[in-house]
Amino acid sequence: MVQNGVTVAAKPLREFTRDVFIKVGMPEKDANTESKVLVWANLRGVDSHGVLRIPWYVDNVNKGYMNPRPDIKIEKETAATLLVEADHAFGPVATVFTMDRAIEKAKEAGMAWAIIRNVTHQGAMAYYSLMAAEKGMAGIAIVCSPPNTAPYGAKVPGVHNSPIAISVPAGSHLPLTLDMATSVVAGGKLSLARDKGQDIPVGWAIDGEGKPTVKPFVGAVLLPMAGAKGSGLAMMFECLSSVMVGNPLLLPVLSGKRPRSHHIQNSIVAAIDISTFTDLDTYKSTIDELIEEEKALPRADGVKEIMVPGEPENRVYEERSKNGIPLPGGTVTNLREIAGKFGLTAPC
Repeated sequence: MVQNGVTVAAKPLREFTRDVFIKVGMPEKDANTESKVLVWANLRGVDSHGVLRIPWYVDNVNKGYMNPRPDIKIEKETAATLLVEADHAFGPVATVFTMDRAIEKAKEAGMAWAIIRNVTHQGAMAYYSLMAAEKGMAGIAIVCSPPNTAPYGAKVPGVHNSPIAISVPAGSHLPLTLDMATSVVAGGKLSLARDKGQDIPVGWAIDGEGKPTVKPFVGAVLLPMAGAKGSGLAMMFECLSSVMVGNPLLLPVLSGKRPRSHHIQNSIVAAIDISTFTDLDTYKSTIDELIEEEKALPRADGVKEIMVPGEPENRVYEERSKNGIPLPGGTVTNLREIAGKFGLTAPC
C-alpha cells in the first residue's frame, strides 16, 4: 500500500472516474453523472462516499449486483408520486433521473414523493436534496439497504444505517443541508479508516461477537446513533420505502432468505415547492436570518464558532476546489490497481 497520501485536482479525478465506468460498460452520459457525484463528495470532504468506492463498484458489477446499462422505468405515477424501477442501476444515475422528475412534478402539484426500487449505492445523499434546493424547493433523500447496523439492544445487524438528507434554499447564504446516517457514523467511514491505516473510535462499531471494536474490518457492525432513536428511525424508513414497494430488504436477511452481502437499495426522494405555501423570497430571507441568529448564539466553552448544517462541507468544498483533493494511501493504491486493470492512467 502507498504509505503517503496524494493530492489530486478534481478535473483529472472526474475524468479518470468517468473512464473507469465507461470501461465497465456504462454509457458516457451515465459515467459522467457517476463521476460528478463521487468527486463532488470528495470535494465536500465526504471522502467515505467518494472515489474510494470505485473498486467496490467494479466488484459489484462483476458480481451482477450493479447494472451499468439498466432499463430504468417509471412503473407507476400520479400527479404527485412516482415509482421508479431502477433495474440495479448505479445509484447516481437512477437518483438524478428520479429527482429531476420529482422537481418537475412539484412545479405542478406543489410537491412530489418518489420511491426508487432496486437501485444501488447512491453516494452522498445531499447531492439529490440540493438538486431541489437549487430550484427553490425543499429536497429530501432517504436510503434503505440490507442490515449493517445493530438495533438498540441487539449485538448483530438488524437494520440499515439508512441516511437521510434534507436541503432548503437560503438567500445570501448557501442552502441549509443536513446529511446524516442513522448510525453513529456512516459505514464508509470504516472504509476510509482502512484506507488510512487507522483504528476507529470505540462506539462506532462492534465485532461479530457483539463486543466493541476499534478495528475497521469488513463486516464490522455499526451502532445506531442516539440509541433506540437511530435504529427506530432506520426501521421506519424501511417501512416507508422498501416494504411499500414490495421489495423488503431487512426481512429477507433476518429470515435467512438472502445474504447480507447482497448489495441492493431502495430509496425515497421528495421535492416540495415552497412557493405553494409561502413567498419564496420571504422564505429565503427568513432562512438567512435564522442562520445568522443561530451563529450569533453564545458559544460553549472551547467552541470557536457555531456552524449550521452543511457549512463545514461547504468550506471544505471551497478549499479543495482551489487546492485539490487529498487521497489517503490506501485509496491511491486501489485506484492505481484499477487503472492497471483497465489500461488507464491513474490520476494519482
